[in-house]
Amino acid sequence: MSNKNIKGRSITPIGVQEPAQVLSVNKWKFIIWLFIITIVMLFASQTSAYLVRRAEGNWAEFEIPTIFWFSTLILLISSGSMHWALLSAKQNSQTNLKIAVGLTFAFGIVFLAMQYLGWQDLQQQGVFLKGNPSGSFFYIFTGLHMAHLLLGLGILIATLIMAFKLEINAGNTLLVEICATAWHFLDILWIYLFVFLLYFR
Repeated sequence: MSNKNIKGRSITPIGVQEPAQVLSVNKWKFIIWLFIITIVMLFASQTSAYLVRRAEGNWAEFEIPTIFWFSTLILLISSGSMHWALLSAKQNSQTNLKIAVGLTFAFGIVFLAMQYLGWQDLQQQGVFLKGNPSGSFFYIFTGLHMAHLLLGLGILIATLIMAFKLEINAGNTLLVEICATAWHFLDILWIYLFVFLLYFR
């Protein structure tokens, strides 16, 4: 039995059901969001452990090196350049895309270098990985974030390679979207950690 058409409208016969639409999610977007949820759970458990251990006492306080403020600013700027990369991809601006992704990668490297210098400053204060739990947690938090940032840099490299191969355009922005999602999340995660460590020193 075929559908009747009245004045341009399609009417389904009584008793005949139209096939339901199947909602589909891109597997790579699903993977990146699963990755994000996993990291959120990891750091939620770690910050909870931090608060519990801090409440037990024997907690040394120390000054967070100034360079961590500057590294935070660098990461915020990198989030802006990553957004520019996504806009450039959607606008099919190949030159701006390459520049924006390259800048984001460079900012990421600078951030890692500044974090390492911050660790050296902590050691000069007598704060080490092995010692008082307050220092140990600080190294663990910042170290875990740096490890995940390295994964983000890997995605940036892949994006940059595809950009130079002209495989990214207005009709194919998936990799840039995934990269932007991961990078913005890592920026937000760092801000959360930094504010947490400042407040609960």
